[in-house]
Amino acid sequence: QVQLVESGGGLVQAGGSLRLSCVASGRTFSSATMGWFRQAPGKEREFVASISWSAGAIYYADSVKGRFTISRDNAKNTVYLQMNSLKPEDTAVYLCNADVRWGSSGRLDLGIGSWGQGTQVTVSS
Repeated sequence: QVQLVESGGGLVQAGGSLRLSCVASGRTFSSATMGWFRQAPGKEREFVASISWSAGAIYYADSVKGRFTISRDNAKNTVYLQMNSLKPEDTAVYLCNADVRWGSSGRLDLGIGSWGQGTQVTVSS
């Protein structure tokens, strides 16, 4: 079983930045793709970004391209999400997943592993 702990969320004004971290522990998958997802109140969970083990494959949702950057430190079993130029519509609970697979859209955007508690990101206008 993999345990995931997300951190780094908070309240920020529009145009600001935040850096999220997700640490995986327990039975980690050394070659797994990790990813970030988010869920806003009353909405379904949606894909944000994913990164393969070697960082050779990186995918972003269209809504965050050019503003968010995903990275990982395999030695620390940690994945990061640098979020710049934040918008009010980015407000959500952000969750990571340590086992992301190919989805029907042709991206690595299907989180099948366990989920952490998430970290709240609130962007004020």
